[in-house]
Amino acid sequence: MRTDTPSADTGQHCAAARRGRPRSEAAEQAIFTAVEDMMAAGTTLSELTIEGIATAAGVGKATIYRRWPNKEALLVDVVSRLEVPVPEPSGGSARDDLIEMIDYVRRRGLAKRTRWVLKAALGQMQALPELYTAYRERVIKPRREAGLGLIRQAVAEGIIRDDLDLDLLGDLLMGPILYRSILWDDSDLEDPDLARKMVDALLDGLAPK
Repeated sequence: MRTDTPSADTGQHCAAARRGRPRSEAAEQAIFTAVEDMMAAGTTLSELTIEGIATAAGVGKATIYRRWPNKEALLVDVVSRLEVPVPEPSGGSARDDLIEMIDYVRRRGLAKRTRWVLKAALGQMQALPELYTAYRERVIKPRREAGLGLIRQAVAEGIIRDDLDLDLLGDLLMGPILYRSILWDDSDLEDPDLARKMVDALLDGLAPK
């Protein structure tokens, strides 16, 4: 795979805070827009190059490398930017925060259907191991940890029994909505009450006896 990068340690650099000169918001926006426009025109993730992105954005390659160490780090930020923002926990009950987490995935599924550039990017990512690894470490893993944190809170509040494996509980919680939003394209995600129904069904079944 062509990476257009001076560094091969993709995952480490993607996870690290970017260094360099203060960012120019206008330049960064131009770079993001250039990638989205190129994908909208049919350019695949593997065909994108730093040189091509720089030309389309009207910036120098050095401008990109000051912000991102390689193409993979840039594309992870582009895809993350296209997604629905992750909600902050309300600080209320675990049930309310779990509902908000599931509703986030529901809204993300709707965004993916309506924003085909995002759908195309996520669909192609599996074929690019370095990019997928970076995306998993920077995006998927933190979201999974956030969900497990809410489950721990629910156990502490006594609304979920404490004798079950946390990873299994995470799969039970997220599995149904991920199936509907990712694998089943025709599923009904329009119901704004869907998250509450899912969470309450799970909590009813996992409540201490």
